[in-house]
Amino acid sequence: MSTQFDVSALRKHFPALQHKQIYFDNAGGSQVLQEVITSVSDYLSSNNVQLGASYPVAQESTRLFQVGCEAVAKYINAQPEEVVIGPSTTQLFRNVSQALYNYVSPGDEIIVSKLDHEANIASWIQLATDRGCTLRWYAPELDKQNPHVELPTLRKLLSPKTKLVAVTHTSNILGTINDVKAIAQAVHEVGALLVVDAVAFAPHRQVDVKELEVDIYSFSWYKVYGPHVANLYVSKAAQKHLRTLGHFFHPVNELSYTLGLAAANYELTASIPHVVEYLKRIPWDEIADHEERLQAILIDYLNSKAGRIRICGEPVADKQKRVPVISFVVEGRSSREVVEAVEAKSNYGFRWGSFYSNRLVQDVLGLDPVDGVIRVSLVHYNTEEEIRGFVKVLDEVLSS
Repeated sequence: MSTQFDVSALRKHFPALQHKQIYFDNAGGSQVLQEVITSVSDYLSSNNVQLGASYPVAQESTRLFQVGCEAVAKYINAQPEEVVIGPSTTQLFRNVSQALYNYVSPGDEIIVSKLDHEANIASWIQLATDRGCTLRWYAPELDKQNPHVELPTLRKLLSPKTKLVAVTHTSNILGTINDVKAIAQAVHEVGALLVVDAVAFAPHRQVDVKELEVDIYSFSWYKVYGPHVANLYVSKAAQKHLRTLGHFFHPVNELSYTLGLAAANYELTASIPHVVEYLKRIPWDEIADHEERLQAILIDYLNSKAGRIRICGEPVADKQKRVPVISFVVEGRSSREVVEAVEAKSNYGFRWGSFYSNRLVQDVLGLDPVDGVIRVSLVHYNTEEEIRGFVKVLDEVLSS
């Protein structure tokens, strides 16, 4: 391991990790940096006023909020005017879908993916319904054991009538990384917009929206070691298609007024630069290497039980192919039963269910949408000792 990546030292930044609970439910929400906690407390203690006023405290509060917005934009390689902050990716997608109301017309086509979290499905179904568009569903044809966005299959759905395509960068169940840049290029060939849900991708890899060539892209900071807010990127070109959702007296060419609806929490936004500063200290390739080692321990064990355990998603630990969001089912055992049995014997916190990806679980994986899968989701602050201990307890449960 590189001397730059010291898990023990990094864990000291997270107060929750000093307790007995072991967190393997990070895809639902990561633990929060002490620097973020301190920032929020300091803001509420000294700067909790409305922005934009001329008195000193308001000026400082405005500055802190603006610095937070600018940090988000710089972090994803966007301009500040291309980013809006809101309470969740779900809400931001709903807002932008409403703002795109005049972009689509009856007879146009919208493509949504059955691999996605419902956040990146429901809004587009509603838009298609409201505008009389044809809704087309993407589902994998070539590899149903490891579902992902296959370009040949996607191209069969694309046409001159396609106006918008919505996909996930990484499924919150499968962990498999989709080739978003290649998808973007294919979508742009027919003149459509590409919307990407990156909630499950962002905790594990650097985001560069310009390199990816996406039009609309969102993730939530509470999955990336920060506060419970999300950011939405909308390229300047895509912004031309938006109608404003804001008040009539606000500028229509500012994304925060067009889509924001005053939903960017001040104290939480002001804390984001601390997350960005923390992540600057850790090379992303070191994070990927460490997480590859972590997931290899679990995936190797699951593969050793082939025939009894089915991995849902990429069945290898290759960091180029997946992130450590690992889901599986056990033959003859309910997912809930397995999770509760492990938790009864240990301090491991992980989950069973469909995680708002019900269409993926039921229609693609062919599983019960309530019981769903067993999901173990790791991040860089988890340790090899933790995952080896988990495998030991899991094996005891499955052997009983």
